[in-house]
Amino acid sequence: MIKSTGLKKLRTAIFISGTGTNLKNLIKFSLSKKSPIKICLIVSNNPNAEGLKFSTKYKIKHKIFKYRSNNTDEKKALHHLNKNKINLICLAGYMKILSENFIKCFNGPILNIHPSLLPKYKGLNTHERVINNKEKYTGCTVHFVDSKLDSGKVVLQKKIKLFKNDTPSKLAKRVLKQEHILYPKAIMKLFANS
Repeated sequence: MIKSTGLKKLRTAIFISGTGTNLKNLIKFSLSKKSPIKICLIVSNNPNAEGLKFSTKYKIKHKIFKYRSNNTDEKKALHHLNKNKINLICLAGYMKILSENFIKCFNGPILNIHPSLLPKYKGLNTHERVINNKEKYTGCTVHFVDSKLDSGKVVLQKKIKLFKNDTPSKLAKRVLKQEHILYPKAIMKLFANS
């Protein structure tokens, strides 16, 4: 458990690449009184990410780093995070792997949400693999980010049952609903105000 600083909310950056449904959910969570975070920055590697519209809607700064040169863009990103006094990064559908150097240089925790019960099914095409392997259960995991893909310490998981008629898209929708519940819970667990 990590304590937030009294009544001050932790300055948070959300990293996205796509539609931003977890971003939208985290913004709504951040606006509640009990939330320990304040979202101050949205970062994307995709200038066409649909989720960037929430930057305008909720008046949150955003920054795009296309990662044409990993090293240069990571340095720029770190500079921008420091400039905005960011204490926490939440990855929410961010499709770039952060380098070991970036993780070491960022002065704070980095969280990610993954649509499987880690350590099972790291990486992409999770739901197809779960169905093809005839798993009885799947779910989602909030974990710390370390230098290995989807391997950091687990904060919280939510398990759901597979149905016989599940397709990857049906399963993705059901898991996403659980992600929206799990991410705020995991943040509350980590950053208790007590």
